[in-house]
Amino acid sequence: MPSSRRKILGHVVTDLSSKMNRTKKLGADIMETPLNRCLNTIDITLLGVGHMVGAGIYVLTGTVAKEIAGPGIVLSFLLAGMTSLLAALCYAEFGTRIPKAGSAYVYTYISVGEFWAFVIGWNIILEHMIGMYFNNIIISKIKLKLIVTSVARAWSGYVDSLAGFAISNATVSAVGEMHEQLLGRYPDFLAFAVCIVYSCLLGIGVKGSAMFNSLFTIVNLSVMILVICGGFYYAKIENWTAGKGFLPFGFSGVLAGAATCFYAFVGFDSIATSGEEAKNPSVSIPIATIVSMSLVTLGYILVSAALTLMEPYYDISATAALPEAFSHIGHNWAKYVVSIGALCGMTTTLFGSLFSLPRCMYAMAADGLLFSFLGSVNQKTQVPLINLAVSGLSSALIALVFDLEKLVEFMSIGTLLAYTIVSASVIILRYRPPTPEEAAVFGAGSIATDDSSQSGAELASPQSDMMELATAGRLKPNFHWLSPVIGNCEPGGAVSGAVFVFTCFSTALCIQLQFSSQELQTGVWWTVLLAAFFIICLAGCLLVIVAHEQNTIGLRFKVPLVPLIPALSIFCNVELMIHLQALTWVRFIVWMALGLLVYFLYGIHHSKESDPVSSYSILMTSSEAGKGKWGSMHSTGPVPILSPSQEKPAPSEKPTKEISNDDNRPIVDEEEIPQ
Repeated sequence: MPSSRRKILGHVVTDLSSKMNRTKKLGADIMETPLNRCLNTIDITLLGVGHMVGAGIYVLTGTVAKEIAGPGIVLSFLLAGMTSLLAALCYAEFGTRIPKAGSAYVYTYISVGEFWAFVIGWNIILEHMIGMYFNNIIISKIKLKLIVTSVARAWSGYVDSLAGFAISNATVSAVGEMHEQLLGRYPDFLAFAVCIVYSCLLGIGVKGSAMFNSLFTIVNLSVMILVICGGFYYAKIENWTAGKGFLPFGFSGVLAGAATCFYAFVGFDSIATSGEEAKNPSVSIPIATIVSMSLVTLGYILVSAALTLMEPYYDISATAALPEAFSHIGHNWAKYVVSIGALCGMTTTLFGSLFSLPRCMYAMAADGLLFSFLGSVNQKTQVPLINLAVSGLSSALIALVFDLEKLVEFMSIGTLLAYTIVSASVIILRYRPPTPEEAAVFGAGSIATDDSSQSGAELASPQSDMMELATAGRLKPNFHWLSPVIGNCEPGGAVSGAVFVFTCFSTALCIQLQFSSQELQTGVWWTVLLAAFFIICLAGCLLVIVAHEQNTIGLRFKVPLVPLIPALSIFCNVELMIHLQALTWVRFIVWMALGLLVYFLYGIHHSKESDPVSSYSILMTSSEAGKGKWGSMHSTGPVPILSPSQEKPAPSEKPTKEISNDDNRPIVDEEEIPQ
């Protein structure tokens, strides 16, 4: 009896593990969607630009230039933009490969597995829920005299300041102040109304709301161009050369500024989220990603350069840098121009988060991981209106009462985790052989199994595609000397394991750099030896990945220099996560505990990828094989969905065994399951 209990427990654990690691299958109807495919490349590009360029460009530049980097802020924005571009390129490839709403959630579901997909999706909800109020670039470590804590509250605060603080004074007089630590000073009814109004505007349909976003983004960009032109017209080069020169805080100040400026680029994932509403996602997503990232990076660099050339960095106002700089040269009108740009920027930032959040919830609900009512789409507007109502009302309530300055890093951890998983997923899918269904979707042909008409597996694709499909995920001929170490792994399995090990050693190295930097600088032998060991292990992981053949079938856009660029993105994101405060990780654990309750009590049981074989049948199957290696194509879970050419068995194939009452063997023999 104890052995039977252990056997049953082992089957239950195996069943649970297989469910958590099951991946989402791509069907031939990947372009079909209840959403409205109406967005062109310009719409998507302006959506990304608007989400990234908020009011922070008018606040952050002054703060970083005055207190952190000086004129070196130009290099800070350049480094931050390049770091963000690493992750953006990975998103662009996935947007080409998988034109579905949900962004990093869907990419993780297809490449890594259901559990990690839920973790990413749950944190994307958090990112947009908080990012809806934050301007994404205000860091809690920066002590601003007038800090912009949220997009909704920033919008109302800006209007309140233009009105001489009449709105806030009237609110305090009517309802009083709140004295709780996490709450705002007073209930912000204007911020509440802004969220509700924007949600209603998004409910009219994606094309109409995209036109609204495009208009405000163009106005914001026009203000930026005016500021840049005026700044360079009154530029004084001695502001970069006199005193302590271009780098008054040294290169360390440039790096610190880059870590701060990184959050200015959070928001480009809204481009990938729009993939299910793009007319031609395989073209629009990569173009929109690259163009928007280039425009935003160039804009931040030029605005910061104009500001530091107009005025010495030590005279810059940390709270109103651009208006004060223009006032010093006699142009007080700039205050009103900057105010218009700031309001438009905050509007488009809020729009981007309100656009992305309902679609992520829709993608998770459509897969069965969130409550089913969140997966409905209004037939008239072709917008997930229920999700939009939930998102808008939640954002309005939080903006009404919360002071979100203390939660900014809470949002950052989810964003960085999503970037890390997406970068890892690019490597995994590049070296993983496609299933027959994926091969058909990506235009690589289908695998024919009728031996009466063909001998062996023949692919209806060009010879180069046939060779790539046949060798994808396998060792290259000139790396066969690695066969004794990784030769027995399933195709793609060794690469997936190497990615996991690379991420672990990246974390270990970043932790050492964070807590043993002084010892490394002084040359303490054990720290140098340990760092060298970590670096050698990272190089070894990259060698294992490079030693395998890639699979690029059907990709209109490919991340260059794979696996180097995705691996560098993983390392940079891990490094930024290590710098987050301990309290941030505590909040993250609490949020994840709530998410795990949702997943294990609801999502895992209602997943659309659930095993069609009952748990009783699995327990009665004595010859069930173990779960395949993480990331490999070997499967011992549900019977794969067959392509149309495989639905009927060929004459030479063995017939499927019939079920009998005394048959303890699987319904389908293992050798009959197509690999």
